[in-house]
Amino acid sequence: MLTLTDEQAAIVEAVRGFADEHLAPNAVDWDRRKHFPVDVLAKAADLGLGGVYVAEEMGGSGLSRTDGVLAFEALATGCPSISAYTSIHNMVAWMIDRYGTGDQRARWLPGLCSMRDLAAYCLTEPGAGSDAAALGTRAVLDGDHYVLDGVKQFISGAGAAQVYVVMARTGGPGAKGISAFVVERDDPGLSFGPNEDKMGWNAQPTRQVILDGVRVPASRLLGEEGGGFRIAMSGLNGGRLGIAACSLGGAQAALDACTSYLADREAFGAKLLRAQALQFSLADMATELEAARALVWRAAAALDAGDPRAAELCAMAKRFATDTGFTVADQALQLHGGYGYLTEYGIEKIVRDLRVHRILEGTNEIMRVIVARGLVGAA
Repeated sequence: MLTLTDEQAAIVEAVRGFADEHLAPNAVDWDRRKHFPVDVLAKAADLGLGGVYVAEEMGGSGLSRTDGVLAFEALATGCPSISAYTSIHNMVAWMIDRYGTGDQRARWLPGLCSMRDLAAYCLTEPGAGSDAAALGTRAVLDGDHYVLDGVKQFISGAGAAQVYVVMARTGGPGAKGISAFVVERDDPGLSFGPNEDKMGWNAQPTRQVILDGVRVPASRLLGEEGGGFRIAMSGLNGGRLGIAACSLGGAQAALDACTSYLADREAFGAKLLRAQALQFSLADMATELEAARALVWRAAAALDAGDPRAAELCAMAKRFATDTGFTVADQALQLHGGYGYLTEYGIEKIVRDLRVHRILEGTNEIMRVIVARGLVGAA
């Protein structure tokens, strides 16, 4: 799919309009103040962005992965940090919709789709990042409850979110010993570390999630016991596409701003945009972005179709789009000269925001491992 349908074009137009009105004018200020605009997220939910992939009968939009990456790219043109959090929120909502029981879906999805409740994804730990299957958080069955103990690290939305999907060990070592649970913010024993000081993504909180004897009913188990790692990884396939799309949107905004800047700025008696060397730079930036966009769309279509190569293609798309997005944004800063380094122009914020996309949802080195395993397995 390389041509938008009328419905998809309407999605892009509506979300881009929302980003232009509600995100872009405030993005630098939110970044400076480390402000998480939950009121604006609620407005985004009115557009259907709180449950992008959730079934319509549960209050969601029931859209495809292809529709979703279009929406997240458009949203990220206003603020990559807010768009990225929205992608993570939707990853959690999809996991509950896909793997939850009828009661679980009815309990949590309406609030998540309206974004009156926010969601957080709790996999990474202080000692278990790329090697996620080595996580140490434990969940011990005690009668008709599980008791959870452990610490999760780098959790987006922590503290502000009401719903946490937590991966914890219920069995032996390795992936097969991990289960998934839904924990609520008000559960006794759940607390949070301080908001991390970060290079970027300042418009959303990142905190530790601390589980100290958190006692949850056995009905909070998501899927079957021992199936948590599979649930976590299936969620990440879509999450990687969302982050890839956010990189495209941020980089596109930087490219658009750069083109306008070069059209206005004069040096040596002529507009900078008339310099062929700078035109070539813009052409390369646009070409690389379009190539990344095509790969993201290809991976999204594969995930929609249940293609057996979907995980590999999602890894390819995440690696390529996040590397490309950062490079394009950094080049846009360079072409702004000294002005690109000033906060008020917004370019340096995009560069800082996009840098972390090469790390989260699986580092780009891990994306290479996934792709390489696909190649070796096919050989």
